[in-house]
Amino acid sequence: MLVDMTAMAPTSTAPDLSYLLDHTSHALRTRMAAALAEIGLTARMHCVLVHALEEERTQIQLAEIGDMDKTTMVVTVDALEKAGLAERRPSSTDRRARIIAVTEEGARVAGRSQEIVDRVHREALAAMPGDEREIFLRAMNRLVTGHLATPVENPQPVRRARQRAK
Repeated sequence: MLVDMTAMAPTSTAPDLSYLLDHTSHALRTRMAAALAEIGLTARMHCVLVHALEEERTQIQLAEIGDMDKTTMVVTVDALEKAGLAERRPSSTDRRARIIAVTEEGARVAGRSQEIVDRVHREALAAMPGDEREIFLRAMNRLVTGHLATPVENPQPVRRARQRAK
């Protein structure tokens, strides 16, 4: 006997928050990737340039900020070096450590990429009326700093989106 599968499917009693956040995050990332590609950067390259300009940081520190594994970070810095936007140098405070230093051209490109990132964010938020935008941003910040601030331990690793620098 075959069972009518649609009759067995549970009915959700709450909005699908996972879908809403995942879908909008994915759509925003694709818009960001397309916009940054116009100047030859990826979101990871932008992240490394901007955070390396803030202060002297090692490749490991930048990988943590950008939530990149070692291999991805190496590939990203290699691409930045090849483009003449950054270079690996000895740290001024720890001779054993190497930092990622941004070149003059890299700083110029980082300024342009930050303008692009800001524009993409503005465009996304402009889809909402001003009062809703403020409420949305307050609510998202409350989730990010409150209930959803820290992932829970899980035996099955879950891929995590890039985190905001602390």
